[in-house]
Amino acid sequence: MDEITTAAPTAPCDGTDLAFDVFSRSCPSRRTLENVTGRWGSLTLGALRESSLRFNELRRRVDGVSEKMLSQTLHALERDGLVHREAQPTNPPRVDYELTPLGREVADRLLSLIHFVEERMPAVLDARQSYDAARGTL
Repeated sequence: MDEITTAAPTAPCDGTDLAFDVFSRSCPSRRTLENVTGRWGSLTLGALRESSLRFNELRRRVDGVSEKMLSQTLHALERDGLVHREAQPTNPPRVDYELTPLGREVADRLLSLIHFVEERMPAVLDARQSYDAARGTL
């Protein structure tokens, strides 16, 4: 098996230079990675890759997310520059969410991983069954 190695950052990861290292506790890239790869972040980005959506449309698309969690997720993704929120001055107010160009790039990469996982689920389910059988947890 190949060993995964990471190079030490060339400078402190404080956001004032170009040396970012997600493995460093203080690096701002770690928080962005958490926002993108967390359950709700990745599903939200994937759903918005299809089209712009209103809040409730997005909530229905991302089955199981609470209103509070979706709101927090959208705020974090907007802050990271991945999602654009557009409020229409209508009555009642209309708010649309769409990916920024950076958000599209991130979503494309995430969807590649999502599709890979979906395609490999038969092998994953077999592995789970073998694991459970070996431990008597079926």
